[in-house]
Amino acid sequence: MTVEPQVLITGGGGQLSKDLAQVFDTSETLVLNRGELDISRAEAVDSAMLHYRPDVIINAAAWTDVDGCESNEEKARLINSEGPRNLVAAAQKCGARVVQISTDYVFDGVLDRPYLEHDQTNPQSIYGQTKLEGELAMRKEDLIVRTSWLCGLHGSNILKTIVGLAASESPMVFVDDQIGHPSFTRDVAATIQELVSLQAHGIFHVTNQGAVSWFEFAQTILKHMGHPITQVSPIATSQLDPPRPAQRPANSVLENAELHRAGLDPPPDFRESLPELLEALCA
Repeated sequence: MTVEPQVLITGGGGQLSKDLAQVFDTSETLVLNRGELDISRAEAVDSAMLHYRPDVIINAAAWTDVDGCESNEEKARLINSEGPRNLVAAAQKCGARVVQISTDYVFDGVLDRPYLEHDQTNPQSIYGQTKLEGELAMRKEDLIVRTSWLCGLHGSNILKTIVGLAASESPMVFVDDQIGHPSFTRDVAATIQELVSLQAHGIFHVTNQGAVSWFEFAQTILKHMGHPITQVSPIATSQLDPPRPAQRPANSVLENAELHRAGLDPPPDFRESLPELLEALCA
């Protein structure tokens, strides 16, 4: 008889944590939002972990406002850097493994090929820098999951923004010189569950497949909704007015090489998962 590990998920108010809670849907899973556990407070983290004594801590808590991080580095560092350090320190005391959710922003986006798990990191924003610091806090036995362009049924995300604009027939403008893998929280959560079951450690890229620009992503959504693709127009990043405070990677495509090495299938092409997600969003 297989004993389910006790899993504690932080960042319970976020979009990924809600789908993680569904795939780890057992009596041994606990989901804590920021009001219940602020990971930037070391004493609170210690107290919670020694009380609940989880086997696995999945850190889905982060400050993901990329532009906001540029103007408030202290807050970004408290949540994205110190938070993971606090979790690892507490995990050491209670014998837990940590799963740290990270991002494509740890790379500079200048490569002319997809990024592999062990390519050189070089973040170009405060968000990317603090998320990399969170990665560096992990131990050898911990798991780092990098994903990109995350969106899904819950929370605020670009997919829901595009769906809303499409429904109101509002014109849209999206950049066509930033490419990546749109990744859906349900698919990413399912792969994380597989990795936890395998007791995987190290760095894994976990994204849906299918590299597109933001402009092409918007076009794909419009097609599936039966709207004319002329509702969205392309623009270069350099033409954005006003320019974004934080620099975005031009190439955010993450190769899921370590998943293949572990014998796991990566999440499917985003176009395969999109129709069902759109149906749920538009219901």
